Amino acid sequence: MKGATHTTLHGPVLFDLDGTLIDSAPDLAGAGDEMRLARGLPALGVEHFRPMVGSGARGMVARAFGVGPDDATFAELRDEFLRRYEQRMTRETRVFAHMLPVLDALDAARRPWGIVTNKASRFAEPVVRALDLSERAAALVCGDTTAHSKPHPEPLFEAARRVGAPAAQCSYVGDDLRDVQAGRAAGMTTVIAAWGYLGAGDPIEAWGADHVVRSAEDLLKLLALA
Repeated sequence: MKGATHTTLHGPVLFDLDGTLIDSAPDLAGAGDEMRLARGLPALGVEHFRPMVGSGARGMVARAFGVGPDDATFAELRDEFLRRYEQRMTRETRVFAHMLPVLDALDAARRPWGIVTNKASRFAEPVVRALDLSERAAALVCGDTTAHSKPHPEPLFEAARRVGAPAAQCSYVGDDLRDVQAGRAAGMTTVIAAWGYLGAGDPIEAWGADHVVRSAEDLLKLLALA
């Protein structure tokens, strides 16, 4: 991992969505707890779900019921989770407050930025629109926009095309190992947002990213915006 002390990044910036740019944990956790309450089980609360939000429906079902994809009940639980989430996905989800100045600074500098998420377009597009980001983002690449999703690099290549820059000139900021893997495979500079959901695997320092930022101030400095 490279140090950021004497390094600044220029060019377009691409962001992962959940956990990096927006806090969607309250609505994702809410859908999981709705399912538990419907079965007479106690709610677990957002902090129980938060670390695994980056794993999507699979992670939420696992946290709610201890069930994985190999379980016979998984597909039905996953489908119910997605239905419930779709009904409430903009209720409590917000852009992280500390990320608003970052987006404002990018806009002021006329530096294009975009979003690359594994969230399917049926969820990502309404959420991004509800948060007033759709007109600002130069690209929104969802999990079903291309034939592959992260950690494959194709979504990042597509986003680079949409922002009009070679992939090597772009930076990708995310909070999951798959973000780092996809960014490295695309030849982008990779940045870990340490405020994100991060999962439950190896420590972030072991992911092989170029930079780790622990605050919006660190990110602004790294992007030569402060």
